[in-house]
Amino acid sequence: MRGRVLLLLCGMYFITYLDRVNISTAAPHIRHDLSLSNTQLGLVLSAFAIPYAFFQVFGGFLADRYGPRKLLCAVGVVWGLSTVATGFASGMVTLFAARLALGFGEGAAFPGATQAMSRWLPADQRGFGQGITHAFARLGNAIAPLAVAGLIALFDWRAAFWVLGVISLGWTVLWARTYRDRPADHPKMTETELGELSADQRADERPPVPWGPLLRRILPLTFVDFTYGWMLWVYLTWIPSFFAGSYGLQLQQFALFSALVLCAGVVGDMVGGMVSDALLRRTGSLRIARRSVLVVGLLGSFGFILPTLFVHSLGVVTVCLALAFFFLELTNPVLWSIPMDVAPDHAGTAGGLMNTGFGLAGVLSPAVFGFLVDRGGSWVLPFAVSAGLLAVGGLVSLRVDPANKLPVQMR
Repeated sequence: MRGRVLLLLCGMYFITYLDRVNISTAAPHIRHDLSLSNTQLGLVLSAFAIPYAFFQVFGGFLADRYGPRKLLCAVGVVWGLSTVATGFASGMVTLFAARLALGFGEGAAFPGATQAMSRWLPADQRGFGQGITHAFARLGNAIAPLAVAGLIALFDWRAAFWVLGVISLGWTVLWARTYRDRPADHPKMTETELGELSADQRADERPPVPWGPLLRRILPLTFVDFTYGWMLWVYLTWIPSFFAGSYGLQLQQFALFSALVLCAGVVGDMVGGMVSDALLRRTGSLRIARRSVLVVGLLGSFGFILPTLFVHSLGVVTVCLALAFFFLELTNPVLWSIPMDVAPDHAGTAGGLMNTGFGLAGVLSPAVFGFLVDRGGSWVLPFAVSAGLLAVGGLVSLRVDPANKLPVQMR
């Protein structure tokens, strides 16, 4: 049964990323249709991340308090309807409002899913769980350009949002019918799977959040997540426009090259989660298992972004961007595993605190990137700034301590 729950969460990660990145492929058409500048488009692309960033902690707290089943049902309806509403946008204001609503809907999704995994997965399978779910998220990234381009070619950009919104609502119904907050309450849960869970996971008790100790443990990770998120938002929002603007590619061409680059993230997420768990089983050290992957991933991504600043070959740049994205995504399952390592009873809240860094990056990265492109007339400076943040994040990763677990609280 654990595998079915994980598969259902994989579906959620896949769909949420389809819904959040579909606008990047449609962006050239939306910009032309609604007469937006690159700066205005950057603000629209950032709109999603404003509520997304600030709903992380509250959404994670709600998941810890009321359980992932109720929370994900509620937010699933919100993000599904807001995706549909995006297709009805008539100008910058309505488009901005629809993306704001999507940010509210998806803001609690990953903290809620992290709480669900904390209840259903044994400790030595958390990296794999985060890796495979985020691999499906990156698969959503990779498929979105092709799917949205196909829907635009068949109909128009508005139809793409209507179709994906209906798919989101369908997942919400399936989640409500299938998932249970307490694994023992599921009729298909086996005794063998229950025996692999800790007593706390089986009990499903919900102690109060120790905010001070939790903040001290998570804030360094929040900063690292910000540096990771800055570059990820570049990939999610500007890569199709980069291929279109820098190389003059048409819709089908830039959608294909974007998909090829984003496919590397699917592999990166899987490899990062499996390597981290394997290191944990081999060494017994959370510091080695989590830190090493963070440092290698962020610095490796930095190294492969650098050639794109000096080379204007479509083939070379595509390969370098893909390798940089692979290394970037090595870190993603580790970032999401550490909140479960540090605070298993408060994984939703801890995950929300950590992912606030990603959300804040989403507020700033698309808008600043678009502004720098407009101001300088070149893609070099925006990529250089993004690469520099990766290097800083790799160094700060050395201060993250996943072994500094919260003490057990009195119930």
